Parts: sequence; structure tokens; C-alpha cells
Amino acid sequence: MSQASVSSVDFWFDPQCPWAWIASRWIHEVAAQRPLDVRWHVMSLAVLNEGRDVPHKYRVGLGFGPVRVCVAAEQKHGPEVLGRLYTELGNRYHHEKAPKDRATVEAALAAAGLEAELAAAMDSTEYDPALRASHHDGMDRVGYDVGTPVISVDGNAFFGPVVTPVPRGEAAVRLWDGVLLVTATDGFFELKRTRDRKPVFD
Repeated sequence: MSQASVSSVDFWFDPQCPWAWIASRWIHEVAAQRPLDVRWHVMSLAVLNEGRDVPHKYRVGLGFGPVRVCVAAEQKHGPEVLGRLYTELGNRYHHEKAPKDRATVEAALAAAGLEAELAAAMDSTEYDPALRASHHDGMDRVGYDVGTPVISVDGNAFFGPVVTPVPRGEAAVRLWDGVLLVTATDGFFELKRTRDRKPVFD
């Protein structure tokens, strides 16, 4: 397989967002069947919603702590640690319904093979400039009237998909092909329908 056939995928996530979590597991499904080079980046719903009049339910639990820890881990160990740390945080937040507290973050860090001491970043503003830079790197590609995830495939960026449950197997690849087809169309901006179900985690 030639290197040219590998698609470069950049994925911006807030580990607390259930829709980004589902989309990230979909990317893993696709990567098992298609040649993808996936790079993970942080964005922040807390940053995105600053100064906005949004419903209270969208603010609850969406603080800076977990994304700060992700940035701290990335700065200490390199961007390659983000994927596995995101997986450990996401499993705890979305499947185990663990509280978004320091103990949960420390457990995720340990499971990802990282120092529990990195959890101290939850309460520090030291990493906020890098967090905001990563956030804006993703959001500047798609605009600020969307949320997470933001995905860029070979430089073509889009928000979403917002889907539940995680598409698996052939269904995952069909969705991948469809998303790339419409988002690569010049002048294409939006397909949308009202969500009628909550995130489903299998």
C-alpha cells in the first residue's frame, strides 16, 4: 500500500462531549478498514461557549479541567499520547458514567500509562494559551456556529458527524464515504435534522 493512499485525519475533541466520543469511536472503526493517519487535538466547549447565552444543560460539567490535562500530557509526552488518553477518559465519562473529578482523571492517566500528577493541570491556567490555540486551530477551519467534533480529512474540514449509536463494520465505512463525498463538494455547507434521541453508547 503506498503512502499516498493514506488519508490524513485531524480530529478535534472535548473529552466530555458525548457526540464527539461517538464520532471518535466511528473513526476507529473506519481506521480498522481504511488506511488513515489519525491525529488527535483538543478543543473546548467551555471556550466555545464563553460569552454565549446557551442552555444550562450545555454548560453543566463542561469545564476546563479534562482538556487542560490533555494539553499537559501532550506537552510532556507529545501528541501521540492524546489518542489513548482520550480513550481512557471517554470510557470513564461516557460508558462508566464516572464523575468528572480528579480521581477519574487520575485513573484515566494511569490506564493510559501516564503520570497521575498530570491531573494537577485541571486547576491550573498554565496550559490555557496552548488549549486556546489548539481550539482555534480547529474552529477556524469550520466557523464558530458549530461544536465538536471538528474533523479535517486531507485538509478538508467539517463539523460532525453527529450520529448515534457508533456505526460499526461496513456501516462505518459507508458513512465515511458519504461524509467525504458531500463535504468535498464545493459550496456544500449543511445537512441537518432535529435529533430525536440521546447518545447511545454500546
